[in-house]
Amino acid sequence: MHRGGYIGCLATIAYALANAIVAVRGTAHVAQSAEHILGKDEVTGSIPVVSSLQVFREPLPHPWSRGSSFVGSRLIRSDMAFGPRLRTDIVVIGAGQAGLSAAYHLSLRGLAPVRQYLVLDQESGPGGAWQHRWPSLTLSTVNRIHDLPGMPFSDMVDPSAASVFAADAVPRYFAAYEQRFALPVYRPLKVDQVERHDTGYLLHTSRGEISARGIINATGTWTKPNIPHIAGAEQFGGRTLHTRDYRTADEFVGQHVVIVGGGISAIQLLDQISHITRTTWVTRREPVFREGPFDDVAGSRAVKLVDDRVRAGLPPESVVSVTGLPVTPAIEAMRARGVLTRLPMFSRITSTGVMWDDGRTLDADVILWCTGFLSALDHLDPLELREPGGGIVMTGRLATQVQRDPRVHLVGYGPSASTIGANRAGRAAADELISALDQPPT
Repeated sequence: MHRGGYIGCLATIAYALANAIVAVRGTAHVAQSAEHILGKDEVTGSIPVVSSLQVFREPLPHPWSRGSSFVGSRLIRSDMAFGPRLRTDIVVIGAGQAGLSAAYHLSLRGLAPVRQYLVLDQESGPGGAWQHRWPSLTLSTVNRIHDLPGMPFSDMVDPSAASVFAADAVPRYFAAYEQRFALPVYRPLKVDQVERHDTGYLLHTSRGEISARGIINATGTWTKPNIPHIAGAEQFGGRTLHTRDYRTADEFVGQHVVIVGGGISAIQLLDQISHITRTTWVTRREPVFREGPFDDVAGSRAVKLVDDRVRAGLPPESVVSVTGLPVTPAIEAMRARGVLTRLPMFSRITSTGVMWDDGRTLDADVILWCTGFLSALDHLDPLELREPGGGIVMTGRLATQVQRDPRVHLVGYGPSASTIGANRAGRAAADELISALDQPPT
């Protein structure tokens, strides 16, 4: 068949399917997406193929189903790849709390799905990092899950139910949210690298290339666990793992577990594991426990401290370093059991355990690093956003805008690294990026 006839045939089929779906489901943007994906933009190269950003609708599985590659109503098969380079205005990278908030506000401001904005997520299903949390983590033991804009969490789950597992409840909420607002989230699709191209950006992904005029990055931290380099670590004969690897305390029965870290996750895992076996708690700094409620004034003060750091181009610090550890009934019970006796950080790891500068040693079977995470921004390295000290100078109303490149926003970074902060940052990033795109490039 002649090349033009082949393309026309594909376009005709896509439009027919899209229009039929629109008639049934009332989703007007699908036909527009079909036109865009099949090459109405200026694209050179091989004959276009149906993009992995499918215009076809599929039945939505039950939102509780796990391991599904459906998102909203979009499916990317493992054998699919982009044909011609897909063009759009704004790409949101990541579909956690911050990414979904940004997508919602882009949609609210009238941007057309796919043609003007889309969301790329490397996870196999909705839920962001929450779907990977340890199974015993319940809603009663996490920091508060704040509502995404436009849809209360309580619409899907009773947040007061102590026995509801976070790794199930939050993905269910995110899946329903994506569906309700028809957000153009496509997964699994990993962004490997972003570089400047013409007047915008070129995203190299696991399925091909996408060009965009602006970026909202919402990749969080879960994929980049922070494990400090300690001399001798390679010779340790026991087991080493990080918070993200933890599943259940039962796997440590009969073993001595050294838990390293002074954050909320360290406390939670220390509590669980100490009921099962012998533990030793190690922190770099003396933990600061916060008595009394954490009110709005204290919250605003904590956010300002983090905000000031990133505006100065310094790497953001952990939340606990600013807020302290809240004294909860669980912590009171741990004190009563004597498991909150803390040791300073060791200086070396031996084949059988750990060693301090003064020569003291401690045998251990397991070293569990609850030492937090780093911002997952390696894919942005070609943009050279970092300062010599490793931080990024942030600006904008809520410190989401990169000073070196105003058309790049980082949400879920610095002061927006919380569920409520992520919501507000998503709105600010959407507003400021749309405004920046209305201006001629510098």
